[in-house]
Amino acid sequence: MHTEARRLIPRRLLKGTETHHPAVVEEAIRRNQSLQLRIADRITTFAGSMSFVWIHAVLFAVWMLVFERSPWPTLTLVVSLEAIFLSTFVMIGQNRQSAFQQTKADHDFQAQELELKTNTELTREIHRLTAELHRRLIGPGSEGHDPTSAT
Repeated sequence: MHTEARRLIPRRLLKGTETHHPAVVEEAIRRNQSLQLRIADRITTFAGSMSFVWIHAVLFAVWMLVFERSPWPTLTLVVSLEAIFLSTFVMIGQNRQSAFQQTKADHDFQAQELELKTNTELTREIHRLTAELHRRLIGPGSEGHDPTSAT
């Protein structure tokens, strides 16, 4: 694989000996070419982790117990703003997943179409060769005879 393309593939896809779907690699390269998408992916990954949950639980508890007294108006504002931004990152992640699924579906469709075409060509060639063998072994007088029948 070209060094430049390999550099754009996330480390998680390069670990081990697994072979990844070409659509996965293409999408990873496309996303890694954009700084904005790399940042969004990292934020989304962190926001979807248990570390994020535990850090927020501790921060909110400290804030409620030490910095503000009831009803925590500043904390409410901060949490609301954070929710707005995190929901945006969730939508970015959903758009990314949708684009990836479409890319993979297109790739799979093209592969299946190529396989169907190849199988059709092979079947026709087998039929042609069978008919040629039949003609040579049985003779030209049996043109109307189906070589695949048992009679």
